[in-house]
Amino acid sequence: MKKYLISLAVVLQAAPLFAQSQPKKPNIILIMVDDMGYSDLGSYGSEIRTPNLDRLAKEGLRLREFYNNSICAPTRASLLTGQYQHKAGVGYFDVNLGLPAYQGFLNRQSLTIGEVLRQNGYSTLLSGKWHVGNDSTSWPLQRGFDRFFGVIGGGANYFDPEPMPLGGRAYPVVLLENNRRIKPAAGSYYFTDEITRYAVDFLDEQHKSGKPFFLYLAYTAPHWPLQALPEDIAKYKGRYDIGWDSLRNERLARQRQLGLLPAGQTIAPRDSSVPDWDNLTFDQQQLWKAKMEVFAAMVDRMDQGVGQVLAKLKALGADDNTLIVFISDNGAPAEDVAHFGQRAGRNSGPVGTAGSFESQGKNWSFASNSPFRAFKNNMYEGGISSPFIAWFPGKVPQGAIAKGTGHLIDLAPTFYEIAGAKYPSTFNGTTPNKLAGVSLAGLLFNNREIDPERPIFWERAGNRAVRKGKWKLVSGYPQYRWELYDLEKDRGETIDVAQQNRQVVNELSAAYFQWAEQTGVVPYDQIKPASVFGDKPARQSR
Repeated sequence: MKKYLISLAVVLQAAPLFAQSQPKKPNIILIMVDDMGYSDLGSYGSEIRTPNLDRLAKEGLRLREFYNNSICAPTRASLLTGQYQHKAGVGYFDVNLGLPAYQGFLNRQSLTIGEVLRQNGYSTLLSGKWHVGNDSTSWPLQRGFDRFFGVIGGGANYFDPEPMPLGGRAYPVVLLENNRRIKPAAGSYYFTDEITRYAVDFLDEQHKSGKPFFLYLAYTAPHWPLQALPEDIAKYKGRYDIGWDSLRNERLARQRQLGLLPAGQTIAPRDSSVPDWDNLTFDQQQLWKAKMEVFAAMVDRMDQGVGQVLAKLKALGADDNTLIVFISDNGAPAEDVAHFGQRAGRNSGPVGTAGSFESQGKNWSFASNSPFRAFKNNMYEGGISSPFIAWFPGKVPQGAIAKGTGHLIDLAPTFYEIAGAKYPSTFNGTTPNKLAGVSLAGLLFNNREIDPERPIFWERAGNRAVRKGKWKLVSGYPQYRWELYDLEKDRGETIDVAQQNRQVVNELSAAYFQWAEQTGVVPYDQIKPASVFGDKPARQSR
């Protein structure tokens, strides 16, 4: 008996040592920006100053091919749940169209990353934009997050919490700290900086818990309205006097130099609706130059915020055990919102000020989306292609560029694998949907190729696509005519080869319709609302 007690005492004394020797679960930071094109970071070809994200790219891995869902809310639904957006309940947008796949908020069968990781011992933090449920029962704290600061809806002004003028209506800005509505005084803050400040404060606060953390840092920048701080705008004064064609050529040259644009790959021609820069009047050029200067300043400020988060990680001693992933929610948009601002009296000051309400517009967006075709809310590569950076010291190879071909639905299973998190078979009395994607951990850490033959699907507002191997089948609403592109040679989607490859079209279209039936997709004409913003067709993006 005495011998047993001595042995037990030795084990108990050693227990803390054994516990300390167990590897710590990694922290995870997911950074998403809003309406930023494929080429808008320095590490993807841009002239915009993004040294912090460029550092993550240099010390980590970039993917040439990573896909989103072409527009805000559906992207966030897939991102947060690992489901196709229809399966999660946000098939169209954050509006209820009367069917489960189009209810406009996350259903209970689609678990969020916050819910799963919190159940597995993580602190779960969110600063920025939600956009997957307007009712308070669907807010972040009710869907697995411990702390939240940000906007519930699709966007916000950067200097004040006043309603957003869209169509014939003014949409309220719901700004929350946790579950409490707040309304700071106009001119007392810059929203991008507030998102950063809360994220840094959350990290400080969370550090005391000793838990690993998941931080979802969801910047609204550079989503319109174009509003930025004067000191950031000043950095880009005169930079865009060259016009959009010359800017695009500069970016394409950098992409080739960086290895992001392989030799022989096609480049999409300029969109036919984009005018020649030299054909603009002097006043028109001045307005367009100002727009891009402000857009660049907004991206710049976001990158400064990322730098503050990195500095806090280092100060907390957490930088060597943190995976950071950076993506954009869709391609740069073709939207022109100035007329909304004019109707509401918002365009009372120069572009970039609190009184203005402008957007980047397709003239610059086609350069932002280089080298791809089309814009946000389209299923061509310019609408669904995102820059992708992964950084994890000692685990992700430095300076690597991989093909990738990943999708939003792959992020949740990736995070669960590296966190050692179990995806539950039941949760709060419901049976969760099975995860739709695959883990990217093998690709990120061991350079293992993702199965090139696994199909990826898209549908939003009648725009459809399938990607399988080198092939991409795509159609736009309302034509519903399938086009086929060989993306190994033609990622610019310049040559439709559907007529020469009817069997491929038949196989991929059959796969699409089977997926659509299983996922709850219905033909857009059956659920299309008459209007979303009063005077815009529903198929136009927000």
